[in-house]
Amino acid sequence: MNEEHAQAAADIAEVEAANTAFYEALERGDYDELSGRWLPGEDLTVSCVHPGWPVLTGRGDVLRSYALIMANTEYIQFFLTDVNVSMTGDTALVTCTENILSGGPAEEGNALGPLVGQLVVATNVFRRTADGWKLWSHHGSPVLTDSDEDDDEETPS
Repeated sequence: MNEEHAQAAADIAEVEAANTAFYEALERGDYDELSGRWLPGEDLTVSCVHPGWPVLTGRGDVLRSYALIMANTEYIQFFLTDVNVSMTGDTALVTCTENILSGGPAEEGNALGPLVGQLVVATNVFRRTADGWKLWSHHGSPVLTDSDEDDDEETPS
Protein backbone atom coordinates (compact mmCIF):
# COMPACT_ATOMS: atom_id res chain seq x y z
CA MET A 1 0.00 0.00 0.00
CA ASN A 2 1.48 3.36 -0.95
CA GLU A 3 1.67 6.29 1.45
CA GLU A 4 -1.37 8.09 -0.06
CA HIS A 5 -3.59 5.01 0.37
CA ALA A 6 -2.29 4.48 3.90
CA GLN A 7 -3.13 8.07 4.84
CA ALA A 8 -6.62 7.79 3.31
CA ALA A 9 -7.26 4.58 5.25
CA ALA A 10 -6.07 6.26 8.46
CA ASP A 11 -8.33 9.27 7.81
CA ILE A 12 -11.34 7.01 7.20
CA ALA A 13 -10.62 5.10 10.42
CA GLU A 14 -10.43 8.40 12.34
CA VAL A 15 -13.73 9.61 10.86
CA GLU A 16 -15.42 6.29 11.70
CA ALA A 17 -14.10 6.58 15.28
CA ALA A 18 -15.38 10.18 15.55
CA ASN A 19 -18.79 9.10 14.24
CA THR A 20 -18.98 6.22 16.74
CA ALA A 21 -17.86 8.50 19.60
CA PHE A 22 -20.68 10.94 18.76
CA TYR A 23 -23.32 8.20 19.10
CA GLU A 24 -21.69 6.77 22.24
CA ALA A 25 -21.76 10.20 23.93
CA LEU A 26 -25.46 10.49 23.07
CA GLU A 27 -26.15 7.01 24.45
CA ARG A 28 -24.42 7.90 27.74
CA GLY A 29 -26.18 11.26 27.93
CA ASP A 30 -22.75 12.92 28.18
CA TYR A 31 -23.54 16.47 27.11
CA ASP A 32 -19.97 17.76 27.55
CA GLU A 33 -18.53 14.95 25.42
CA LEU A 34 -21.26 15.41 22.80
CA SER A 35 -20.65 19.19 22.69
CA GLY A 36 -16.95 18.57 22.14
CA ARG A 37 -17.78 16.41 19.10
CA TRP A 38 -19.28 19.42 17.24
CA LEU A 39 -17.22 21.90 15.22
CA PRO A 40 -16.18 24.82 17.45
CA GLY A 41 -16.28 28.42 16.33
CA GLU A 42 -18.95 27.76 13.71
CA ASP A 43 -21.87 29.30 15.54
CA LEU A 44 -23.70 30.11 12.32
CA THR A 45 -22.87 27.23 9.99
CA VAL A 46 -23.40 24.15 12.18
CA SER A 47 -26.72 22.50 11.35
CA CYS A 48 -28.86 19.59 12.45
CA VAL A 49 -32.11 17.95 11.38
CA HIS A 50 -33.65 15.47 13.80
CA PRO A 51 -36.41 13.28 12.33
CA GLY A 52 -39.62 15.32 12.29
CA TRP A 53 -37.92 18.53 13.44
CA PRO A 54 -37.24 21.73 11.48
CA VAL A 55 -33.67 22.57 10.45
CA LEU A 56 -31.65 23.82 13.41
CA THR A 57 -28.87 26.23 12.48
CA GLY A 58 -26.17 27.48 14.80
CA ARG A 59 -24.12 25.62 17.36
CA GLY A 60 -26.19 26.90 20.29
CA ASP A 61 -29.54 25.72 18.89
CA VAL A 62 -28.09 22.37 17.83
CA LEU A 63 -26.55 21.68 21.24
CA ARG A 64 -29.74 22.80 23.03
CA SER A 65 -31.68 20.24 20.97
CA TYR A 66 -29.40 17.46 22.20
CA ALA A 67 -29.73 18.65 25.80
CA LEU A 68 -33.52 18.48 25.37
CA ILE A 69 -33.36 14.99 23.85
CA MET A 70 -31.08 13.75 26.64
CA ALA A 71 -33.30 15.26 29.34
CA ASN A 72 -36.38 13.49 27.96
CA THR A 73 -34.88 10.12 27.04
CA GLU A 74 -34.34 7.59 29.79
CA TYR A 75 -32.56 5.08 27.56
CA ILE A 76 -31.24 5.17 24.00
CA GLN A 77 -28.98 2.84 22.07
CA PHE A 78 -27.81 3.08 18.48
CA PHE A 79 -26.90 0.10 16.32
CA LEU A 80 -25.27 1.59 13.22
CA THR A 81 -25.45 -0.32 9.96
CA ASP A 82 -24.63 0.51 6.33
CA VAL A 83 -21.88 2.92 7.45
CA ASN A 84 -20.14 4.54 4.48
CA VAL A 85 -17.42 7.21 4.56
CA SER A 86 -16.61 9.51 1.63
CA MET A 87 -13.91 12.14 1.83
CA THR A 88 -12.74 15.17 -0.05
CA GLY A 89 -9.94 17.25 1.41
CA ASP A 90 -10.72 18.14 5.02
CA THR A 91 -14.41 17.21 4.78
CA ALA A 92 -15.85 13.76 5.37
CA LEU A 93 -19.37 12.55 4.68
CA VAL A 94 -20.71 9.61 6.69
CA THR A 95 -23.97 7.95 5.75
CA CYS A 96 -25.46 5.25 7.94
CA THR A 97 -28.63 3.66 9.19
CA GLU A 98 -29.40 4.30 12.85
CA ASN A 99 -31.23 1.33 14.32
CA ILE A 100 -32.46 3.06 17.49
CA LEU A 101 -33.80 1.43 20.62
CA SER A 102 -35.15 3.95 23.13
CA GLY A 103 -37.30 4.12 26.22
CA GLY A 104 -38.88 6.90 28.18
CA PRO A 105 -39.57 7.21 31.88
CA ALA A 106 -41.59 4.45 33.47
CA GLU A 107 -45.28 5.11 34.03
CA GLU A 108 -45.27 3.39 37.43
CA GLY A 109 -42.47 2.33 39.74
CA ASN A 110 -38.78 2.51 38.95
CA ALA A 111 -38.74 0.25 35.89
CA LEU A 112 -37.92 1.60 32.47
CA GLY A 113 -40.84 2.58 30.25
CA PRO A 114 -41.65 0.61 27.11
CA LEU A 115 -38.82 0.31 24.60
CA VAL A 116 -39.46 1.60 21.09
CA GLY A 117 -37.50 0.76 17.96
CA GLN A 118 -36.95 3.29 15.22
CA LEU A 119 -35.09 3.23 11.92
CA VAL A 120 -33.40 6.45 10.75
CA VAL A 121 -31.06 7.10 7.85
CA ALA A 122 -28.45 9.68 8.74
CA THR A 123 -25.87 11.85 7.08
CA ASN A 124 -23.08 13.23 9.25
CA VAL A 125 -20.64 15.76 7.83
CA PHE A 126 -17.29 16.11 9.58
CA ARG A 127 -14.52 18.68 9.20
CA ARG A 128 -10.87 18.06 10.02
CA THR A 129 -9.59 20.33 12.81
CA ALA A 130 -6.37 20.52 14.83
CA ASP A 131 -8.29 18.55 17.50
CA GLY A 132 -9.49 15.82 15.16
CA TRP A 133 -12.66 15.34 13.14
CA LYS A 134 -15.65 17.40 14.33
CA LEU A 135 -19.30 17.28 13.29
CA TRP A 136 -20.40 20.11 11.05
CA SER A 137 -23.86 18.81 10.20
CA HIS A 138 -26.17 15.94 11.13
CA HIS A 139 -29.34 15.05 9.21
CA GLY A 140 -31.59 12.19 10.27
CA SER A 141 -34.63 11.08 8.30
CA PRO A 142 -37.08 8.38 9.42
CA VAL A 143 -37.37 5.25 7.33
CA LEU A 144 -40.97 4.40 6.59
CA THR A 145 -41.83 0.77 7.08
CA ASP A 146 -44.55 -1.07 5.15
CA SER A 147 -46.94 -0.66 8.09
CA ASP A 148 -46.29 3.12 8.16
CA GLU A 149 -47.15 3.37 4.48
CA ASP A 150 -50.33 1.32 4.94
CA ASP A 151 -51.49 3.75 7.64
CA ASP A 152 -51.13 6.68 5.24
CA GLU A 153 -53.11 5.13 2.41
CA GLU A 154 -56.69 6.24 2.04
CA THR A 155 -59.30 3.54 2.24
CA PRO A 156 -61.59 3.38 -0.79
CA SER A 157 -65.08 4.76 -0.17
